[in-house]
Amino acid sequence: MIVDRKKMPIRPIEIDLNGPEGNAFVLMAYARKLGRQLGMTEGRIDAIIKVMMLTNYDGLVHTFDVEFGEYVVLYK
Repeated sequence: MIVDRKKMPIRPIEIDLNGPEGNAFVLMAYARKLGRQLGMTEGRIDAIIKVMMLTNYDGLVHTFDVEFGEYVVLYK
């Protein structure tokens, strides 16, 4: 059966923080990729990543969640 793409459910991206996708560098790469997909400027993306790097891992995850939590579900 062929269904119209507009009827396809929108599902958030899911990231298990205990797995390899939970690595800080992977999360920063996701931030860059998602920022571009959302139409953010490179300056805005760089600022988000800079804030992510200012603190420890929990702070990095918090910043990622604040900026992209609408589109990504993070599992601890």
